[in-house]
Amino acid sequence: MEPLALTKKVAKILDDKKAVDIKAIKIKDLSIIADYFIIATGTSTTQVKALADEVEYQLSQMGLEPNKTDGYQSSTWVVLDYYDVMVHVFCGDQREFYSLERLWADGEPVDLSDVVTG
Repeated sequence: MEPLALTKKVAKILDDKKAVDIKAIKIKDLSIIADYFIIATGTSTTQVKALADEVEYQLSQMGLEPNKTDGYQSSTWVVLDYYDVMVHVFCGDQREFYSLERLWADGEPVDLSDVVTG
């Protein structure tokens, strides 16, 4: 699956599970770590874990497994590394503190209006 299509698929999964403030940033020209970041917020650590679990489950049904995951222990910031696409699911205070959107402000915002309702 192409990185942009995967990014939109993940955004749709997160939206369907009621993630808040879903954003995607194209960082391909800025970094070698990924082509896209997806950033979303859960309203509690339980929801953060559930959101990450749902992304993993649905992508595994498509034959896609993450290269690496991190953050499940605390569930305040879970990262799923799908090589070209990195998924960041935060609790609100952690998202505000780390402010990935500000750190990657030179990246290109991805229009998710066709897959995200909120």
